[in-house]
Amino acid sequence: MYRCCFTPVIGLLCLAASDATHADKALAAPSAVELLRELVQINSTHAHGSTDAAKALAAHFLAAGFPPQDVTFLAPADHPSKGNLVVRLHGNGHGRPILYIGHLDVVEARREDWNYDPFKLTEQDGWLYGRGVIDMKGQDVAMAVALMRLKHERFQPARDLIVAFTADEEAGGDANGVSWLLATHRELIDAQLVINPDGGEAGVKHGRKLYVAVQTSEKDFMTFGVEATDKGGHSSRPTAENPIYRLAAALTRLSQYRFPVHLTETTRQYFARRAELESGQVQADMRAIAQGRADQAAVERLSAVVETNIMLRTTCTATQIEGGHAENALPQRARATLQCRVIPGESQDSVKAALETALADPLVTFSIITPASPSPESPLTPSLVHEVEKVVHGLWPQVIVLPEMSPGASDSRYTRALGMPSYGIDAMFDDLDDGRAHGRDERIGVQAFDQDVEFTYRLMKVLASS
Repeated sequence: MYRCCFTPVIGLLCLAASDATHADKALAAPSAVELLRELVQINSTHAHGSTDAAKALAAHFLAAGFPPQDVTFLAPADHPSKGNLVVRLHGNGHGRPILYIGHLDVVEARREDWNYDPFKLTEQDGWLYGRGVIDMKGQDVAMAVALMRLKHERFQPARDLIVAFTADEEAGGDANGVSWLLATHRELIDAQLVINPDGGEAGVKHGRKLYVAVQTSEKDFMTFGVEATDKGGHSSRPTAENPIYRLAAALTRLSQYRFPVHLTETTRQYFARRAELESGQVQADMRAIAQGRADQAAVERLSAVVETNIMLRTTCTATQIEGGHAENALPQRARATLQCRVIPGESQDSVKAALETALADPLVTFSIITPASPSPESPLTPSLVHEVEKVVHGLWPQVIVLPEMSPGASDSRYTRALGMPSYGIDAMFDDLDDGRAHGRDERIGVQAFDQDVEFTYRLMKVLASS
């Protein structure tokens, strides 16, 4: 039986059970696939929220023998559907805790767009299909099963292990769980080190496992609106001041513009290590860029490939456009949205100045839709890399570990901003040429999922022992 206690101020749900009930329960972790099946069937899109998923996980942790005071469900009073779960495995106190974070929310998926029901786990031809299996309910399951397994083994870490399953990481979120927990309940998740599998990457190409990344940083995102206006008029009397043409010409110039190359310590090491996986000209170009001696031809070759271009520089691209108000009238206004992903250390003002130069039209005006929220780079410590390599090579001897800067954003930006070194580490190997996160028929290989569950357990145990 659960006792549920709500406080009207913060909407805290105290998930509890009697000591006698827990004493009678065997300490056992559920099947990883069955737990994934349960989470996929819970629709945790923005409209539905993550509370049901968080409560389902809480029940499993209590059944696995975690005391009620170490299984804490919390939701903001004004967003009760945006629930978060924080679970703690106590250590010997030889250091501040290690925190794992993972979001429970997923992006929307429509049945008519998929070949499978997105909210039902489907296994077919060695694949697991379902919304969230790779972003990131699969990783949530791996963290949950790993923590339950350590509890079942009566493993006592050197330091506390905390796993936070959180709300509203995906676009459209209005109650981000990590941000809210840090602002209102930091004592529950304060840590010396943060691991966020959502920021990690394990790459496969042509069936070959290539690398497991240690993400130390991520590009900052900011969004600008650009607009051209005119007095308009009758469509039978066209003029050269047509805002649609003016804006289209400016965006064409932007499409041909490249921000300057800007390498960080992480991306220098990324290219140095990534070169080990390549050969010929690509390998030579990567080594040259890592050593700071690349000529313009090498830069051009690396810039021509999306995968490497986004590691070299800030990028800004048009993502939305609208204009005009009637089919028989000259437009009075044309607008576009520019989404930028910015190398750590570059400012909002410098990006705006570069965009103004690229658009090259003083009559195109700028507005800020989403301001910058800078996230510092976490130091790439040799000891952490060594521990990750030890676990990786224990499972895949030929796979390399390399540092990485993510082109996208994750919840690590909140923990880094408060001085908590944060690293994206995940071994859920995904095809670099067929990534389906956020897309139709999202999937992960059955073997890849099983191996990530084992990797997560091993890494969690090693880090908590050090």
